[in-house]
Amino acid sequence: MNILIIGGGIGGMSTAIALKRKGFDPEIVEINRDWKVYHVGIVVQGNFLRAMASLGVAEQAVAAGFVYKGLRLCNPPGKILAEIPGAALAAGLPSDLGLTRPALHKVLTDAVRANQVRLRLGVSFTEIINTPSGATVRFTDGTEGQYDLVIGADGVYSKVRASVFGPQHVPKFTGQGVWRYNIPRPADLDWAYMYKGKPGGTAGIIPLTRDTLYVFKVQAEPGNPTMPPATLAEQFRERLDGYGGLIPPLRAQITDSSQVVYRPLEALIMPSPWYRDRVLLIGDAAHSATPHLGQGAAMAVEDAVVLGDELARGAALPATLEAFMKRRYERARAIGEASIQLGEWEQRPTPDADPDGLLKRIFMLFQQPV
Repeated sequence: MNILIIGGGIGGMSTAIALKRKGFDPEIVEINRDWKVYHVGIVVQGNFLRAMASLGVAEQAVAAGFVYKGLRLCNPPGKILAEIPGAALAAGLPSDLGLTRPALHKVLTDAVRANQVRLRLGVSFTEIINTPSGATVRFTDGTEGQYDLVIGADGVYSKVRASVFGPQHVPKFTGQGVWRYNIPRPADLDWAYMYKGKPGGTAGIIPLTRDTLYVFKVQAEPGNPTMPPATLAEQFRERLDGYGGLIPPLRAQITDSSQVVYRPLEALIMPSPWYRDRVLLIGDAAHSATPHLGQGAAMAVEDAVVLGDELARGAALPATLEAFMKRRYERARAIGEASIQLGEWEQRPTPDADPDGLLKRIFMLFQQPV
């Protein structure tokens, strides 16, 4: 098969690696000529590492990050209310890992190069002519190609999605934004912390490396305001006001607005199927949720592993894509919708709201086979 992957992020690179390991020879086009990512921390759990093991890069990811014990749930003053240890899902690998986005990017780019994946940087598509018998793709560099399968892995604002599925599928602002800032890690910090109970959001601390952690705040941001860049540090500190426990000394270190990462939270769970004729969406292009469960990267890598499995079976493409959807849709939908629901309850709690119960149920779902 002649396979094109549009997008060289987590989902696109993971898919290329998965397909190369199954004997295919995919090509990636990535619009970012520099192929860099912004410096922010991410959370990954046992199901992410299980999927990375299928790609042969789990040990590299562990070495690039920091292994911690699990999640401690706290009230705003800082009292620990519960501990949720992680679940190790692959032999020899931990349950919970913090790492920076650039570190994960390097693990995957190194693997893409080691697997000799064909790659064109600074290139995207201008047109996809998608038919049941094949897809013609015209590129921004003036070339075109014929493909048996085109994989849209170009993120939450996917141009592949808009081109093939129409303009009606767009991410929507959830009412919250997320603030993040990297700080030196105290040597004894080996749990993640989540401070819940203040209206509108949640604060937390995630170990990233032996030397760093990040502080985050998911906060209701009515009207989706534009944040003046020079004020980001001050605004982040204000949003952490009133928290106790480990937060106050870390809050005081948020001083450089240029190092604050803020983004509004937008989400879109595409209805099934995520394919049309010869074009398939994966990762955030198909199911972009909020960061409340720390599952965005895991869902993208799982997509890649499952797609590699199904293509390797050698069935006709329609049957292959339908088998992929049967394995991926309900799992990704349930996890994505649970993440969005947690944010909704933070903003508008209802009498039946049970965020702790939902967290525990979804943590059990993480552990199920894909």
